[in-house]
Amino acid sequence: MPPRPGRRSCSPSNRGSTARPCSTARTWSPNVAAGGPAPRPPPSQEPTVTVAVACPGSFDPVTLGHLDVIARASARFDEVVVAVLENPRKQGLFTIEERIALIEAEVAGYPNVTVDRFEGLLVDFCNARGIGLVCKGLRAVSDFEYELQMAQMNQRIGPVETVFLSTSPEHSYLSSSLVKEVARYGGNIEHAVPPRVAEALHGKLG
Repeated sequence: MPPRPGRRSCSPSNRGSTARPCSTARTWSPNVAAGGPAPRPPPSQEPTVTVAVACPGSFDPVTLGHLDVIARASARFDEVVVAVLENPRKQGLFTIEERIALIEAEVAGYPNVTVDRFEGLLVDFCNARGIGLVCKGLRAVSDFEYELQMAQMNQRIGPVETVFLSTSPEHSYLSSSLVKEVARYGGNIEHAVPPRVAEALHGKLG
């Protein structure tokens, strides 16, 4: 009887000779497992993807609420770029250089956080830096409507995606405008900003 297709014959070729056992082992190939997934390369050969995110704002000045969002973004993403808006049509209390210096002093302990300035559209800044994500903090429901509109616009023209982090409850009431208003009338702002920022504010406002 002839051997069945796909199987080796175990019959000896010459009468009287000793038969050798047949090997049934097969060499696996991705093409054998029809419809199965291709094998993954060893870990050393897998591509490494770095996820960078931009945390934008005017930061005039930076508050503990801002720093809370930056710190949490630092723990979740490979690279965080604090993007400080320079708006020539709006005069801030602190210059762009002063704002950057204050932020850099506070984030010095985070090796994956850097600070940079930008003008114009945030999406242009992100595209120039190869950043595909924006991280924004939400203090209250009232923030969401505006931030959602901005996120959808950035996605449309960027395309840049936006992720939201809810501000920690102890910082949810903070804003740079409110801090400046309290400091202007001599109120205590130690619970709202780091000591060096409080000192800089008092130096500006007297």
